[in-house]
Amino acid sequence: MSDQITKTSEINIQVGLNENQLPLRMLWSASDGQIDKAEAAAFLLSIWDPKSKNTMKIDLWTKDMTIEEMKQFFHQTLLTMADNFEKATGEHLICEDLRDYCYHFADKMNILPE
Repeated sequence: MSDQITKTSEINIQVGLNENQLPLRMLWSASDGQIDKAEAAAFLLSIWDPKSKNTMKIDLWTKDMTIEEMKQFFHQTLLTMADNFEKATGEHLICEDLRDYCYHFADKMNILPE
């Protein structure tokens, strides 16, 4: 595997704000995913800064996103984090613990499928 960059890809997020700086509309595009200005209601972005060994974060959601949608969004995000952490580290047991917590979260939030 080469350490040379042979291609670049771009992800763009446009956030339309009201006079109080609250997000009203978000559109995102991804050059490799053939996604162009798709509607989004929320996003969580975490970027690892290797120099400061710290995570920089941007968390936004539109004012029209419902609480029920936010519960589902967080549940699905937590599950995805477990999957990605396992893929990146091979730490199967702790990821199963996280998935168990996700089930508990969904149960407490009353968002389990019927």
